[in-house]
Amino acid sequence: MGNLRSVAKALEAVAPEAQVVITSDPQVIDQAARVVVPGQGALPDCMRQLAASGAREAVLQAARDRPFLGICVGMQMLFEHGEEGDTPGLGLLAGDVPRFPAASMRRADGSVLKVPHMGWNEVLPSRPHALWRGIEDGSRFYFVHSYFPQPREEALTAARSTYGLLFTCAVARDNIFAVQFHPEKSQSAGLQLLRNFVHWQP
Repeated sequence: MGNLRSVAKALEAVAPEAQVVITSDPQVIDQAARVVVPGQGALPDCMRQLAASGAREAVLQAARDRPFLGICVGMQMLFEHGEEGDTPGLGLLAGDVPRFPAASMRRADGSVLKVPHMGWNEVLPSRPHALWRGIEDGSRFYFVHSYFPQPREEALTAARSTYGLLFTCAVARDNIFAVQFHPEKSQSAGLQLLRNFVHWQP
C-alpha cells in the first residue's frame, strides 16, 4: 500500500543494473534476491492488504532468509502489536508500535507538537551498520507518522530520532533492516541508504 512507485523509482536510480519489480505475487517475491516492503497509511489496512494479496507468507519467508528492508508501516508490521486499530503484526520482532503520547508532544518552550510527525528530522545511528555507510550521523530524513516502534530488545535499535520524546526510528537484526522514515523522499541521504541496501550482504 502507498508509496510503491516512488520507492521503485528511487531503487532504479541507485541500482540501474537491477530489475525492480512491484508485486504482491508470492511466487515473484519468493524468487527475489532482496525484498523491500514499503507501507503508508494505516497499519490495519496494510495488514489486511498483505493477507488479501496472498503475500503474507512470502514476506515472512523473505524476512527470514534474504536482505529485507521495511519502510514506515513496512517496519511497523514486523512487530508483535500495533496500537493503531489494536492490530496484530507479523511478530518477527519483539515489541509494540504505540502512538505518540499527547503528554510528550511539547517543545522545550511548551508549545504543542502536531501529530502526525511530518517533515525532516535528524537521525542518530546508535551503532555501526552497513546501511549507514557514507551517511553522516545527524543526517536529516523525511518522516510522516503518528506511531513509532518500541522494541523490547535494546539490541534491535539501529537509530533514534527526537519528536517530543526520543524514539527508535530504525531497527536491525541479521538480514532485516527497517526504518520509520522514508528514504525514497530523503534526497541524498535516503538514496545512499537505498544504495547501501542494494549492495548489502548480511
